[in-house]
Amino acid sequence: MNIPENTVGDLNSYWMPFTANRQFKSNPRLIVGADGMYFKTADGRDVLDGIAGLWCCNAGHNRPKIVEAIQKQASELDYSPAFQMGHPKQFELAERLANLMPGDLNKIFFTNSGSESVETALKMAIAYHRARGEGHRTRLIGREKGYHGVNFGGMSVGGMSPNRKMFGTLVSGVDHLRHTHGIEENRFSKGQPEHGVELADDLIRMIELHDASTIAAVIVEPLAGSAGVILPPKGYLQRLRKICDQHGILLIFDEVITGFGRLGAPFATNYFDVEPDLVTTAKGLANGVIPMGAVFAQDKIYDAFMTGPENMVEFFHGYTFSGNPMACAAAMGTLDTYEEEGLLTRARPDSDLCQYWQDAVHALKGLPNVIDLRNMGFIAGIELSSREGKVGARAFDAFLQAYDAGLLIRTTGDTIALSPPLIIEKSHIDFAFDTLTKILKNLE
Repeated sequence: MNIPENTVGDLNSYWMPFTANRQFKSNPRLIVGADGMYFKTADGRDVLDGIAGLWCCNAGHNRPKIVEAIQKQASELDYSPAFQMGHPKQFELAERLANLMPGDLNKIFFTNSGSESVETALKMAIAYHRARGEGHRTRLIGREKGYHGVNFGGMSVGGMSPNRKMFGTLVSGVDHLRHTHGIEENRFSKGQPEHGVELADDLIRMIELHDASTIAAVIVEPLAGSAGVILPPKGYLQRLRKICDQHGILLIFDEVITGFGRLGAPFATNYFDVEPDLVTTAKGLANGVIPMGAVFAQDKIYDAFMTGPENMVEFFHGYTFSGNPMACAAAMGTLDTYEEEGLLTRARPDSDLCQYWQDAVHALKGLPNVIDLRNMGFIAGIELSSREGKVGARAFDAFLQAYDAGLLIRTTGDTIALSPPLIIEKSHIDFAFDTLTKILKNLE
């Protein structure tokens, strides 16, 4: 890349997250602007954002209502203490969020990221049982190939081995359900796959092994994004809910990726018509503009803590920036944008645009090295065969070629993941998949 002078200083000081630092710094990819569906690179090119930043810029970039909300808030109240104090936007935002959820998911706890949301939900689950006199329920059940952030609790319940292997012993008392990926009959499924509901019964195996009385919660992504767009088989989430109910176990949905319109409904909770006890969110909450996350809790969980003297802290947990005024303003502007433009339901499966997206995804079938295609809402997973002894190398080459061709994609292992802003149009879909078709035809 030919980077203009004075665009960036020495690259050596910054240790980049989840990045091949040496490869990047030898040929950096620098973004200096963004608008609508596009990033602007340091060398003046427009690059179509095929991944909504990192699954987070659901309303696109440089959206007027969000920009205006942040500017106005900065001139009014930049920060308010998060403990023993409040400001109006925290309560207004919480009410608006609760209205997006079904059933009793009415209590909102603010965090600053998906990782923090997961840690918060796990602590809520364990403390809830203790508050009810069942403090022996401390075990947490995650799932293989699950991604729940990078803090110790999230890593522990997560099931992506590269994220775990270099950190030694993690949180104890954790076990994992089998994943739902790689079922041969589900290859090239359009939307939710038919096979694999019986894998939910792996929770029964966990209960028989550990005893239900020791298990506090099960946490799963309704749709696993970071592991490569792994979809839940039909009936799978409903079956998990039923087993948890039968044994007094809390069910947590990690909706950091699926929240805020990604599947054509406000949340996967709405889409699949399954109400968990806790829901973790972040990313699309404030459109990625300012870090913010939230946990939705059922009323029964909140109420279990509201005992004892009224002057005492009920839940010893929180963050300096929980419900930060600037983040709340960004989230309010984001919700306004979603509502006014109908973005939370734009990816619904019966829409013409979603069908167009699905057809474009599955038109890649038969191209060299394409071994599976998966889609739901405005999400796609394009799984490639791996080069011998070099897992991930083929997809990473596709990533580099796509960027040079003006398209930003994401890769995990040898799966290409797409999750564009919800403002996408057919012309953007055409460009993205025409570009990928050319790359995949010639990718060694």
